[in-house]
Amino acid sequence: MDMRTIGGALGRPARGFLVALVGAALLAVGTLPAVSADDAFPVTVVDSEGTEVTVEAIPERIISLAPSTTETIFALGAGDRLVGATDFDDYPAEAVDLADVATYTGVIMEQVVALEPDLVFAAGNFFTPPDDIARMRGLGYRVIVLYAPDVDTVMSDIELIGTAVGAPEEARSMTAQMRAQMEAIEAEASAAGTTPTVFYELGAEPEIYAPAPDSFLADMIVRAGGEPITTGDAALWSIPLEALVVADPEVIVLGDANYGTCPDDVAARAGWEGMTAVVNGDVRPVDDVPITRPGPRLAQGLASLARAIHPTLELTDFPPDPPICEAA
Repeated sequence: MDMRTIGGALGRPARGFLVALVGAALLAVGTLPAVSADDAFPVTVVDSEGTEVTVEAIPERIISLAPSTTETIFALGAGDRLVGATDFDDYPAEAVDLADVATYTGVIMEQVVALEPDLVFAAGNFFTPPDDIARMRGLGYRVIVLYAPDVDTVMSDIELIGTAVGAPEEARSMTAQMRAQMEAIEAEASAAGTTPTVFYELGAEPEIYAPAPDSFLADMIVRAGGEPITTGDAALWSIPLEALVVADPEVIVLGDANYGTCPDDVAARAGWEGMTAVVNGDVRPVDDVPITRPGPRLAQGLASLARAIHPTLELTDFPPDPPICEAA
């Protein structure tokens, strides 16, 4: 679904026809001026909550309140216009040094005011507290709220970001490449001939955390050639051990491997020893970040996930991932 509605005088048919005529005349004499990104503004976008936000001019001071948005803005070549992000932004390396505008507790409003942004990208689904979004808008800041419940929406959001920051062509080129790469990975995974049941572990303490049904992560598992074991409730992100034992995963993917969880740890857990994945040694650690972060590295994440589910896949466009658990 196209989330963008582009406004401004140049969008009107009569004005567009006039500009075309003038452009043709200038081209004929070899004096056609270079097109500036500013010429695309103002633009109006509709964010994930249905709010129309008009960006009057190319934004020069941008705040991002989600690591995925930060990555996207850097990938679009606009990272030099980012003035603030969150304290958990870690990619690319330049993002680490950005001023921290949000922590896990919420937005630091004084920091927002000090940075004087002309555009703020917030995270939907309560990742940015709704009260903080309302306060920023109340202070007069333009706030675009983004939330991607599935892979298709990730693509729409990248293109929306591109429109808002003045890089629409770069965004469309990026999503076209991502779609082509992901379709190729999906085809390879489908050709593997099996669709094992997959438990993607987000964490195991104090509860066992798993994907919710119809979630972004469940969508990724399907695309990677697996049948996701979910919590069974869209409002829940935990699953009882008894339910997991009954589901009996054929593959366990350790999304918490970056935090020290390895296959040997899973095998040693009480109640897990009889699961098919544990018995067969099909417990596999992954780098969770590219898999679960809805940004420009998503094709890399899908390749990693597909290999975890189908280890024999040969995905020549994506080199093997560095080992996480050396003894795995």
